[in-house]
Amino acid sequence: MNVALWITAGVLAVVCLVGSSKMFVPQEKLAATGSSAQWVLEFSPGALKAIGAVELLAAVGLILPAVLDIAPVLVPLTATGLVLLFACAATMRLRRGEKATIAGDQIYLALAAFVAWGRFGPMPFTG
Repeated sequence: MNVALWITAGVLAVVCLVGSSKMFVPQEKLAATGSSAQWVLEFSPGALKAIGAVELLAAVGLILPAVLDIAPVLVPLTATGLVLLFACAATMRLRRGEKATIAGDQIYLALAAFVAWGRFGPMPFTG
């Protein structure tokens, strides 16, 4: 179970790290990557940078606290925050009528919920 939680947290960290590119890539370039990325046009550049910063912090918060053994309770708290982030992303896709692209958000939400449940429950980091 511990290995599964580490792998899941690692996958989520990579997803968030890739998603943090919103901080650096211009809005128009993000929108040009495909029809599933048109949502970025509904947000201001500042809001996209904030979302990217949250994703960057999530990538760090899923791994570093446990690896460095400094406040490892931040791992399940970060995962809980990601549940909220992906729930908001899924809600936004539903409001836009993008039912075909919502599956990714739901999968990431489930993975984040698994990490939060596992690290708060049966496999917490104990010092």
